[in-house]
Amino acid sequence: MKIGNHEYRTIWPDPDQPAAVCIIDQRQLPHRFVIERLTDVEAARIAIKDMHVRGAGLIGATAGFGMYLASVHASAGRFDQEMAEAGGRLRDSRPTARNLGWAVDRVLGAMGQRQTPEEKREEAFRTACAIADEDADFCRRIGRHGLSLIAEISRKKKGRPVNILTHCNAGWLAFVDFGSATAPIYAARDAGIPLHVWVDETRPWNQGSRLTAWELQQENIPNTLITDNAGGHLMQRGEVDLVIVGTDRTTCSGDVANKIGTYLKALAARDNNIPFYVALPSSTFDWSLENGGDIPIEERSGEEITALTGMTIGGRMETVSLAAPGTKAANYSFDVTPARLVTGLITERGIVAAEKEAIRQMFPGCY
Repeated sequence: MKIGNHEYRTIWPDPDQPAAVCIIDQRQLPHRFVIERLTDVEAARIAIKDMHVRGAGLIGATAGFGMYLASVHASAGRFDQEMAEAGGRLRDSRPTARNLGWAVDRVLGAMGQRQTPEEKREEAFRTACAIADEDADFCRRIGRHGLSLIAEISRKKKGRPVNILTHCNAGWLAFVDFGSATAPIYAARDAGIPLHVWVDETRPWNQGSRLTAWELQQENIPNTLITDNAGGHLMQRGEVDLVIVGTDRTTCSGDVANKIGTYLKALAARDNNIPFYVALPSSTFDWSLENGGDIPIEERSGEEITALTGMTIGGRMETVSLAAPGTKAANYSFDVTPARLVTGLITERGIVAAEKEAIRQMFPGCY
């Protein structure tokens, strides 16, 4: 996608330094556009854990490249053991996103087909690049399938803008390119369909206000930032036509774990007869889980709730306290939306009902 007049992915091999990978440090957005170079697996682990990168697809791609960086530094005598240890450290960096463990396992499996450390390093790089390319391609396909939903609403509205509400950031910043929830929006824009996006601020990290609104602005898509609690009000007033969100892990029966607050949007959408869709590549499915209640829910530091970092009018980055000293805060990063509240899942293979048998038919052999 575009930043100014330049197109970027969210992660890419450094063309000038073979043993390095470039990312966009999302902690700096929207105030500063900073490219960070990762040179070892610990840097990749910190980037994931401390949210220099975030979002299901990008976490997976970063983990894939993190495994490659681990292979660059692994000793010949303990190569396989050190790679297994690196995979464990990456897996533990964030517990909810399914793509993380999936990418680690995919790189380890591919390397296991090779013999020498050098061959395994080359395979790790090829596999990491394949994971990133596949993520971008799958999101492009999600956009193509989701376009049909927006086009149908546009026909009914006879050319008036389609109002879409999204939560958190499931845009290209959360994937390698295009995004999941935003891919249909970009496809609709390219098809000439008039659009407007309601952007939840998404406390406490404000991925909506800091990332989604900025991203849509870069692509010249009309959008309006709202507080997290305003979505239901807009639905009651008939100002939302469609809700599209992303997911960090989805069970084989269609239960969806996404950024905290998603469940409340699904409830409001159901009460107001508004379609609620979840966009995801198949790498985000957890085929081993059926019950959403078994999805591990990450709990982060309460300081993310009691403090806020932003840029002053004078251009300085500052952190301020929002609560009284000593305030206890519980910071749950995700909630689970049960399949019964999900109108459908938009995947790279098409749109499927959030039901176990329908998902099984679309993805045979994955269980």
